[in-house]
Amino acid sequence: MLIIGIAGGTGSGKTTVVDQIVSELPKDEVCVISQDSYYKDTSHLKMEDRVKINFDHPNSIDFDLLVSHLHELRKGNSFEQPVYSFVDHNRTGETITTYPKKVVIVEGILILTHPDIREMFDIKVYVHADSDERLIRRLKRDIADRGRDLTEVLNRYQSTLKPMHQQFIEPTKEFADIIIPTNRYNTVAVNLIRTIIHQKLA
Repeated sequence: MLIIGIAGGTGSGKTTVVDQIVSELPKDEVCVISQDSYYKDTSHLKMEDRVKINFDHPNSIDFDLLVSHLHELRKGNSFEQPVYSFVDHNRTGETITTYPKKVVIVEGILILTHPDIREMFDIKVYVHADSDERLIRRLKRDIADRGRDLTEVLNRYQSTLKPMHQQFIEPTKEFADIIIPTNRYNTVAVNLIRTIIHQKLA
């Protein structure tokens, strides 16, 4: 089993990179785990309190659960991956059964901030895009897919996203084996990762 961690700031293009890698692999040999599934359960909080949570801080992630799930995959066991709702700012109560595969990709903005998680990655990737590009992508996504309005997204960007990126996410570049700039379609870096995957699996 090969476990790959793909990190980078919000709107950096992580999902695009993941899709590029996955598209070249047999579907039955790869699974993708999103850090977003591991936001802590907030059922005990009222909606107005959930909205105030800093979801870009490492404390918002249930890393212990993610570590235990990755260990289960290493043992050859399946697990139940939580389903998270960005509209409700909470887990839905539903789960997705996740099975061990030859290639496991874990993606998320904060996954390289946690030492135990980093140690489990065979390949660590950081996806980089400039701040303007990331903001534009975040605006489009949050308004179109997550029911946010423009003012809310901009306020959150200025108050939490940008400072958290500078404090926690940007510094994790130093842990990356490969840094991919995504201000353009980067086929060379993705092909390099594919080659490494095929070599390790062989």
